[in-house]
Amino acid sequence: MLSMTTLAVAQEQNGLVGPGLNESVFSKSVQGMKKSTGYFDLWLSNDQAKVFLAVKELNKPFLLVTSLPYGLGSNDVGLDRGQVGTSKLVHFEKHGKRLFLVQENTRFVADSHNPDERASVREAFSGAVLWSADIIASEGSLFLIDFSSFLVADRHGVVDSLSRSRQGNYVVDEKRSAVLTQNAKNFPDNTELEALLTFSGLGEGQFVRQVAIDQKSLRMHQHVSLVRLPEGYTARPYHPGSGGIDSDRMDFATPLAESITVQWQLRHRLEKLDPTAAVSGVKKPIVYYLDRGAPEPVRTALMEGASWWGTAFEKAGFKDAYRVELLPEGVDPMDIRYNTIMWVHRATRGWSYGNAVSDPRTGEIIKGAVTLGSQRVRQDILIAESLLAPYGKTTSEEKKRAAEQMALARLRQLAAHEVGHTLGIAHNFAPSRQGNGSVMDYPHPIVKLNAQGEPELNTAYGVGVGPWDEFVIQHLYSNFPGQNETLALANLRAKAKASGLQYVADSDSRAPGAAHPNGLLWDFGADSLQTYDQLMQVRQRALSRFSTAVLPPQRQLGELEARLVPLYLLHRYQIEGVARLIAGAEYEYGLAQDANEGRVTAGAKPVAAATQRQALQKIADSLRAEQLALPQNVLDILTPQSEGYSRTPEYFSGKMNVIFDALSAVEAGSAQSCQFLFDPSRINRLSWQHARDIQQLGVSELLQQVFERTWKRSSVPSNVVAGEAVQLASNWVVLDAVLNLIDSGRLHPQVQAEVRANVADLAQWLQKNPSKGSISHSRRQAADLILSYLREPTSVKLRGLPLIPPGAPI
Repeated sequence: MLSMTTLAVAQEQNGLVGPGLNESVFSKSVQGMKKSTGYFDLWLSNDQAKVFLAVKELNKPFLLVTSLPYGLGSNDVGLDRGQVGTSKLVHFEKHGKRLFLVQENTRFVADSHNPDERASVREAFSGAVLWSADIIASEGSLFLIDFSSFLVADRHGVVDSLSRSRQGNYVVDEKRSAVLTQNAKNFPDNTELEALLTFSGLGEGQFVRQVAIDQKSLRMHQHVSLVRLPEGYTARPYHPGSGGIDSDRMDFATPLAESITVQWQLRHRLEKLDPTAAVSGVKKPIVYYLDRGAPEPVRTALMEGASWWGTAFEKAGFKDAYRVELLPEGVDPMDIRYNTIMWVHRATRGWSYGNAVSDPRTGEIIKGAVTLGSQRVRQDILIAESLLAPYGKTTSEEKKRAAEQMALARLRQLAAHEVGHTLGIAHNFAPSRQGNGSVMDYPHPIVKLNAQGEPELNTAYGVGVGPWDEFVIQHLYSNFPGQNETLALANLRAKAKASGLQYVADSDSRAPGAAHPNGLLWDFGADSLQTYDQLMQVRQRALSRFSTAVLPPQRQLGELEARLVPLYLLHRYQIEGVARLIAGAEYEYGLAQDANEGRVTAGAKPVAAATQRQALQKIADSLRAEQLALPQNVLDILTPQSEGYSRTPEYFSGKMNVIFDALSAVEAGSAQSCQFLFDPSRINRLSWQHARDIQQLGVSELLQQVFERTWKRSSVPSNVVAGEAVQLASNWVVLDAVLNLIDSGRLHPQVQAEVRANVADLAQWLQKNPSKGSISHSRRQAADLILSYLREPTSVKLRGLPLIPPGAPI
């Protein structure tokens, strides 16, 4: 316990007392508590689990950031260990005998010298009162408050995350929650606090039940960082062709002819010791710290991959400006001062993330926080083992090592990718056209057949950052002393374009009906058509030699199907690349000035007609039995799950009880092609491009080609196992996809009319050509379904496309 004299001296040394301060009020309030001096001075009581906080300045903004030292462990809910929240600009206000913690609305501002103009915007848009507390003691501008109730409330949004993922309604149980005073840390520019929170609910959600030991009582830890606002940082305007990530706000003080939306580039502060030198050391390097929980050989792979960015900074003129280290023992990774790479465990495989905590005023990155899901590497090994089949009668140690090395190579690339986001870099899905063009693309393993006709993975993934990554680092971080920065950056972009670099962002790459032919996730190769053929050859070879040798000896036989899925759907991303050529169009990002000065070409250039027709032929052929049927060697060994094991979403959705359902696999394979081919936006574009240029592929030609290769085909070769049944399964997926296209409500009326006319023609053909046996049954029923739907759509319940086992992330 502090004596009265000791406490008074301590308060005076830290600026907490002055002439006339009533020492007895403070003394009585903090009696028996331990003082911690820092950005916000604290008094801590382990016995009472309380934190008292001294507020020295009212109405002075600072940053509030939350994070989760302990997570839920569910990929589907997304509350991961090490997850950081967004930064909030907050300040304390005094009203009566209470202090209010107020969040400022940083989305709407007036960057003006006129205080009335600034106030007019502040008054127009609502801020938020996050919390309030009674003032325990005060003197002048100094106020003491009990901050404990703030810390034991849900500040990170755990309740909202559980609700959004349909896990039920949870609340914080205050009696089973507590401030962890022993975890409080204080530094000159940041105060770090933590609490144990217990979330109480019914526990009926699927994902919560999958991971929690008691679904009705979820223990989480919440970390809160109070951070001094950084000063002296020079913000860089965001450019849409830079490959960077922006921080935007509406600025009502911009000139009338300029955009009211102002965008700043997210980036770390990086200052040269000699700003005029082409190459210079830096005042403070960017350092990332790797989670000590990452095991070997994972740890080394992550360190190596994350370190690749050092070469890009060197080429941009920053010497020893970036490095990766193992987190020092005893350091709290939630401390806002540390950029972290966390190795995070979940019950299932899932996405990894790179998040940046930034100053909402300027876009300056305060903390980079990388989350790497630990299960992904096991999926990579599974894919590699399925291709290499190393577990035969004589186990191939060489192939086992090759599988592990492929997985570690993927981890290196993954670490570099997610760190890239926290450096301020967006996805770019075009560089795969240039091989290892960028770690910010999503890479598919480059698989090829060796001289013996066996799959080879020696160069599955690239090494190091690519030329696009080096360009983006220059664009984000380089300084240009004595030059016009805007012009220097424009010249940098022009140089990148001249070297063949292209940028296609997230928003133009993920949708099934996306248009840009180069904005592709998980593809590889300069030509989608050629790479598709290459991958289909690998797929055919791997399926033809599929055996129990793909499965490690201690795994139960039911897992063979889990190994089959990624092989059977090996072409899933390349078929999307093929579909993207149909009604595809290339375009660039830029400003009007870029187009006026010839650095960017305005408009969208359609893919050549001949290329579109080649793509259509390949995707139509992917719906034929020859490509969809499984070979006999696969069908003969697939075994139901053993007792104590169960099927997961990684398997095909079967309708034959425990026996492997080959037709469900065929339907999934067909749906993979149909979801891209019959996307409404693609069909609308197809109609429009044909209207503008009659030589281009049109809607009727596409439908006729697909129907000719599926419903109208005369026979299936006898060497295709169960060929007739396989083709019929695919035919029905095609018809369901086309009917859903009509029913989507997303087609222009004239386009819908054209699709309906082609489907009506198909119904007439099916009636006139009934064939025999099971084919005749399907043709008659298909014709009846079509005609019933066209007469009265509401009288028919359409089937959705079959479920496809997840592929991403890989």
